[in-house]
Amino acid sequence: MMDCSGNSNINMSDNNSDCPSQCNVILNKIDPSSSANSNSDKINDDSCGSVTLNVPEISNSTINQNEDDSDDEEYSGGRRKYRDPFRSRRRASIAPLPALRLNSKEMLASDFDTHSLASNQASITSVNSLASLLREKMNAFPQMIRKKKRETKDYKIKIFVTILFFIIVFLIGYSYITYHREILTRSYFEKIKFSSLDRTFSILSHEDKEVIKGKLGLTISSDSVPFYCLEDQRKNDGSVCLEWNGVARLYMNFQNMNVFRCYNIQWQALGPGIYPTDCYELKRDNGIWFGGGFTKGMEWSLSSANFDYAPFGSGDGKVHQFGNGVKRYFINSIGVAMQVDDHTPLHISVNQTENRFCLRARNDNFTFVNHLTEYPELTYKICTTEDMRSLHMLMTQQSLWDGLKESDIYTLHSLIEEPVWKIPFQSEVTSINETTIYNYSEDVIAMGFMRLGHILVNEFWQRNIGDFVVDQERFPTLKDTIEVLHRRGFKVVFTIQPFISTDSPNFKDAVKNKLLIYERHSDRSIPALTRYKSSSSAGVLDITNNASIPWLREKLEKLKEDYQVDSFYLDLGTSYNLPHYYQCRTTLDNPDMYSKIFTSSMESVGFIGVSSASAVPKPPTFLSTPPINSSWEGLRELLTVVLNNGINGYPFVLPGAIGGDYYVNRTLKKMVSFYSLGQPELPEPDLFTRWMQLMIFMPSMQFSHLPSEYRSDYITDQAKDLMTIRQKIVIPLLKKYLSESMNEGLPLVRPLWMLDPHDPACLVVNDEFSVGEELIVAPILEKNSDEREVYLPQGVWKDGIDGSLRKGSRWMHNYRVPKDKIAHFIKMPDNTRF
Repeated sequence: MMDCSGNSNINMSDNNSDCPSQCNVILNKIDPSSSANSNSDKINDDSCGSVTLNVPEISNSTINQNEDDSDDEEYSGGRRKYRDPFRSRRRASIAPLPALRLNSKEMLASDFDTHSLASNQASITSVNSLASLLREKMNAFPQMIRKKKRETKDYKIKIFVTILFFIIVFLIGYSYITYHREILTRSYFEKIKFSSLDRTFSILSHEDKEVIKGKLGLTISSDSVPFYCLEDQRKNDGSVCLEWNGVARLYMNFQNMNVFRCYNIQWQALGPGIYPTDCYELKRDNGIWFGGGFTKGMEWSLSSANFDYAPFGSGDGKVHQFGNGVKRYFINSIGVAMQVDDHTPLHISVNQTENRFCLRARNDNFTFVNHLTEYPELTYKICTTEDMRSLHMLMTQQSLWDGLKESDIYTLHSLIEEPVWKIPFQSEVTSINETTIYNYSEDVIAMGFMRLGHILVNEFWQRNIGDFVVDQERFPTLKDTIEVLHRRGFKVVFTIQPFISTDSPNFKDAVKNKLLIYERHSDRSIPALTRYKSSSSAGVLDITNNASIPWLREKLEKLKEDYQVDSFYLDLGTSYNLPHYYQCRTTLDNPDMYSKIFTSSMESVGFIGVSSASAVPKPPTFLSTPPINSSWEGLRELLTVVLNNGINGYPFVLPGAIGGDYYVNRTLKKMVSFYSLGQPELPEPDLFTRWMQLMIFMPSMQFSHLPSEYRSDYITDQAKDLMTIRQKIVIPLLKKYLSESMNEGLPLVRPLWMLDPHDPACLVVNDEFSVGEELIVAPILEKNSDEREVYLPQGVWKDGIDGSLRKGSRWMHNYRVPKDKIAHFIKMPDNTRF
């Protein structure tokens, strides 16, 4: 109740027994300017329980000022004070309550909220106003929550939009690059993918399956961008030409041969210190690389090797990276083959860690010292097809019938049907004489079960290497001896070499007529010297000199006429046997061109074998294996060499003597030709037997030690049984597939993958082989072993030991092979049933 003076009286009931039943709450207005204002916040509580609230007067200006204040903060005396966000301004119609007295205790409003100045002006007029205040605060809380949710939602939207923006930018860039590469790919060839940006290169099969992948131009900076060649640099054969300014130029061409597709790649370096390098994946989809020639580690395939860049040339497999028979030809089991041009100064690298097989063009100080171009050029072609065997035939195909005479065919058949008898010798020249040859022939005849064949005499038939004249002191009646040998059925072969010892009378004559290779950067009167076998100092005939060939041919023809020598074995050594600073009258592409030119130029005199080659010699010339150590390791190496030479396109291989060509129990640090190594001692019986078992399935056989030297009926009986197998089974097969080898370049002795190139097991089997396509041989190559694992390709095979039938496409584990037997299996007709 409000009186006329403006005082309000509120009567409240109280249940306190000491006070009247009703208590009064008195609200008194207080002048703000009064000195008692300091006690305005005090609460007076009388004994009767009445509560007196003193309310100061608030002017309208103060209220208006408060209404203009911010919701979040107020300023008092220039200081910012925090305001609770859950508190809102009270309505102006409600007077603030500065002080409250409860139970004789005075409490300030700031005790309820010390952080808000407005709280000092808040008042509670009744219980209803307290509920109203609480309701108002509760209604404000959800609004603040919703506000924060809206802020959080806006933040997430911004992040999402930012991420989406970057994704769109990435997709646009990726699409541009992909489209750019696709345009470049399609503008070249249908089945080739090449990006000029990072120079990745891949070839697709007819089913658009990637069969080979690599990276071209590894030595070119990745930042370099190519452009199309100028008009005067382009070729008129349809090649695509790209140039990296001042660095290199790339030509790519395509040949469609129906089933076969070939791609020509040519790099031209445009400045010094640039070596064109292309690398391809070494192992891809179970594909295995073969070819090139056997390597230093005697690995079965290139995919098993691991070596840094090495010049590609024939050498001594014990010292150099490649052996005596090389060819710039490589084939992969998934149907890809490469052939590198002879003019390329080729270096090869196989890196197992980086899984790549690399080709590089680089000149050096020996192998490729003759700079055929101002800067190195890498030229090769890649051919693809679905069948590895057909591809091999395409890459190695050449007709070997051209120019053959009837006498050549006769010699070829005799080398297959009859053994080669190598006269035993020691390191001294005097170890061979006329009596040695005659007695050896007598021992061969005395065995009674061997066919007579070719008696091979090493270079010791002359006093010095390069004499080309029989040593009359040791062979006074050699002409008569050879006549006797002919009547008995032997053929006589002399070993010749292009080396002329400085002790030979022919050396002076050759220097006078400038017939020798001369020192580089000197006049042609100074011959370049080297060493070879028994000669510590020798010159080398310059086969590119037109006068050298007639000079040598005349001496050899006279030798044949005087002594009735049937043919010759050409011992060329390897490319590393040439003088280091060699220079021929006509510049050679590489040292291996020497053996190629020599063999083709002198083939009319008649060769049965050659010691090294970089191209297939004309039949009846066989490529011989390098000298093999007389050991079990040597036996395993022999099979690896024969198979690798066959893969390389050499169909006719002449293995060394049964039992080995020499024996050393240490690692050789120099070429074998640098040592004077004589015939090894008689090998242990088990090694000789297993060696002989392997050799009867080879294209040709060569003996030095005779089985009769063991004076053992067991060894003799072994030799008889093996020769029977060769005569009845092996020789007919060799003759049957002879025409195929002459026409298509396929070897007579083949790895299993040539029977079934799609069988993964055939690709990894390196200790079995086939004769043609009808006979599989699984020799024992380990000491004290009488069992092994055998794999047979698809088909039905007849066991050569017990005559049982075996189903192919499966392994035979722990297959037992007695010491007097060799595991071999004969192919049965396709309609054969068990």
